[in-house]
Amino acid sequence: MSIRKPETPEQLYLDFDGFFASVEQQANPKLQGKPVGVIPFDTTDFTCVIACSKEAKKRGVKNVMPIREAKKRCHDLILVPQKPDLYRRAHNTLINEIMSVTPIEAIKSIDELTCKLDQYNRQRPNLIAANIKKRIHDNIGPHITCSIGLAANRQLAKIACKQDKPNGTTIWHPKDMPGPLEDIPFEDIPGIGGRMRKRLYQAGIFNTKTLLKTSPKQMRALWRNVTGERIWYALHGYDVKAQPSKRGMFGHSRVLPPENRSQKEAKACARLLLVKAARRMRREKYYASKLWLHFTLRFPNKLHKNFSGDLSFPPCQDDQAILKAFHQLWDETAPHLPKEGRILKVGVALYQLETANSRQLDLFYNEDKSRQKWEKINSAIDTLNSKYSKTIVSIGPWQPPAGGYAGGKISYVRVPGAEDFW
Repeated sequence: MSIRKPETPEQLYLDFDGFFASVEQQANPKLQGKPVGVIPFDTTDFTCVIACSKEAKKRGVKNVMPIREAKKRCHDLILVPQKPDLYRRAHNTLINEIMSVTPIEAIKSIDELTCKLDQYNRQRPNLIAANIKKRIHDNIGPHITCSIGLAANRQLAKIACKQDKPNGTTIWHPKDMPGPLEDIPFEDIPGIGGRMRKRLYQAGIFNTKTLLKTSPKQMRALWRNVTGERIWYALHGYDVKAQPSKRGMFGHSRVLPPENRSQKEAKACARLLLVKAARRMRREKYYASKLWLHFTLRFPNKLHKNFSGDLSFPPCQDDQAILKAFHQLWDETAPHLPKEGRILKVGVALYQLETANSRQLDLFYNEDKSRQKWEKINSAIDTLNSKYSKTIVSIGPWQPPAGGYAGGKISYVRVPGAEDFW
């Protein structure tokens, strides 16, 4: 772990305000200045508001709030179905505008990014924030705003950008740290979730002010790994270089419309999601050797319960082998789901990944001509679909579920590519 204490703010963290709803407002003048809620599909009230505008938030509406509750709090709430491809294009446009001001170090999600400041901007952190905001306002429009935090490291900058939302700028100089953090609740600190909060309470640490008085070794003991020590140094204004993360899985999930919550419809949707995940995996040149299948069931008493299963298989990347594993896992899992529950959501994931150039062949698995043949077939199918920018060839039926956007839905942790909408 490399540790250095900067003398000036070196990292900028940017978070767009109510991104999905603000993009809708910028694209549609009829929505501007009004409370807007983005929903998965417009056929029912038995779902939730995925994202909401700042006008809706002022009226008490929150992200991931049931539609009926949102309407009680805001009677004139305007509900619009999600348009993930619009948000993807807006994201790319915004990225281009920001890069005209400063290089982007990392895109953390569709509505968050971080930049490393050069020597000039480290001396004028307020100026670069103002230039980014002006560029977005002048070249894209006034309805998409962002909050910006500037600090010694990425973690502090991320916390800072949440302090003055919406459309605020917060600058924390290293010499002032960790003072500005003392009154911040645990949930505002990346790395402190519900379980970690309970562990801190058990250790007699009930607020951030007390946490900041611990030592690096105490933090390491509390977290039971080096992450705690890294967080201590980050909160105290050090620039901590952590190890780069590795790709862990390729997956998709989908909430089903009320009319599509039977096992038959859920299976068709899960199958399509899996094919899309496999396509992404091939584009990034990975093989998988484990499949995970997940269900969320809704019961008559309105309780939700999760069920899942997994299956291991020899490393592969082609649809034929992956779908064979899927049908086996479905037959082992789905028939045992409680009959009184309806399938609200399905999810699939391919994991236990290895890159194509590092894949180790299983001595007990015959990589015969049939397997190689299917990989060549999939390569040809991917090439054709890429040429025409849509799914014109698939193995088996290709029937996107109601509401569309399977595999290309709103995602806070991943920016969909154009290929995700084919």
